[in-house]
Amino acid sequence: MRAHFLQLADYNAWANQRIYAATREIGAEARSRDIGAYFGSLQGTLTHILVADHLWMARLLGLAAPHARLDETPTHDFEILWAARREQDAATRAFIGGLDDAAISADFDYKDMSGNPRTLPRRIILTHMFNHATHHRGQAHHQLTQLGLAEPPPLDLPYFVLDLV
Repeated sequence: MRAHFLQLADYNAWANQRIYAATREIGAEARSRDIGAYFGSLQGTLTHILVADHLWMARLLGLAAPHARLDETPTHDFEILWAARREQDAATRAFIGGLDDAAISADFDYKDMSGNPRTLPRRIILTHMFNHATHHRGQAHHQLTQLGLAEPPPLDLPYFVLDLV
């Protein structure tokens, strides 16, 4: 099970690298323009993915929540956002690497954003983290098209596994 989640962590970092590289191509004005997306702009969408990952990782590590809301904007600077994304991807992989299969399968107690106690197996939390990122990267992929990038990069898992791009 750990190997599966390590592969997802590697895929997640690969897909993030590709979406951030494409986002860099469209320029600062386009990536920060409010295009009516759920989190406003393309950069807002990428920021949300990072904020959610920060929150889940803090829970998993038993740390205080680093954000109070899912729509927080810790930085408007794209390069700082990208650096934080890379740090988070490395931290997620390191966290998973430190777990054995029993720990991944074990129940984990945490509090949700409203302070309600919850219990889920770590494998569900980790699956959610990767699924959540994939969902919003899909939105970002579409936003790149809306903002004029003719051909956003493929992000499908088989491309990563087969190294087709």
